[in-house]
Amino acid sequence: MIVRVLSPAKINLVLRVTGKRPDGYHNLLSLMCRIGLWDEIRLRPAPGSVTLRCSDPMLPRDETNLAFRAAQVFFEAQGREPGVEIVLEKRIPVAAGLGGGSSNAASVLIGLNHLHGSLFSRRKLMTLARTLGADVPFFIFQSPALASGIGDILEPCPRLPRFHLLLVCPALTVSTRAVYQNLNLRLTNCQKQLTRARLKKEAFHPARHLCNDLEIVTLTLHPELASIKRLLVRHGAVGALMSGSGASVFGLFRGADAARTAAASMPQEPGWRLFLADMLLDPVQLVQEQ
Repeated sequence: MIVRVLSPAKINLVLRVTGKRPDGYHNLLSLMCRIGLWDEIRLRPAPGSVTLRCSDPMLPRDETNLAFRAAQVFFEAQGREPGVEIVLEKRIPVAAGLGGGSSNAASVLIGLNHLHGSLFSRRKLMTLARTLGADVPFFIFQSPALASGIGDILEPCPRLPRFHLLLVCPALTVSTRAVYQNLNLRLTNCQKQLTRARLKKEAFHPARHLCNDLEIVTLTLHPELASIKRLLVRHGAVGALMSGSGASVFGLFRGADAARTAAASMPQEPGWRLFLADMLLDPVQLVQEQ
């Protein structure tokens, strides 16, 4: 049996950095939502090893790729010899603040669990995911979430309205590590007093809540991202923000037609990739048997 698994991207509607921890990581307050921009993963049992093939020739095909490592973690948790062939079709831009690598890892865990008769509960899969990276459990959570801690403590966020997105991904590679290393917590970008209690209580509104503390670093390094934000608003977005550490920027639109019109009107700058996507507010069937 071959299993096909969809692997969605995500955006950060809120990303507050609340402090640095003794272990070098940062405490966060983040509001995350999956979006309908997908990688696709196919899993086929192949006894004796983990192998990975990928449509992007620049991505590693060993344990330094989170999808590969996720398979190893799954089989280690079973206490059995690994055996799967992974074929990864990349559509989510790499190093763009959209969580593609974390999503791939989560989707491998979900797909392998399906292949093996749903051996592990969702709670157990999230425990395994936490060993792979702070963002990975979110993609198993299956709901928009408020994240705290280093981003791995998740609570559902049911009061999120449905927006349509236009995502602009310029030809830039941003190092998340470098962005955090250059972040001055006394000079954060977002002046909104957003707390966990407030985000749980209030219905999300772009003017009151869109916020990303990492923008002050990434936009200083790449000021063209600020121009993209202004362009999106000029073309009808009710709000625009950089996702994660960048370099992708998204605009929120109240209707799909408005987002499509904006996409058609945006300038065709060299290296820009534009994507239309919907917010995924409900659980999505990610796994199909082939």
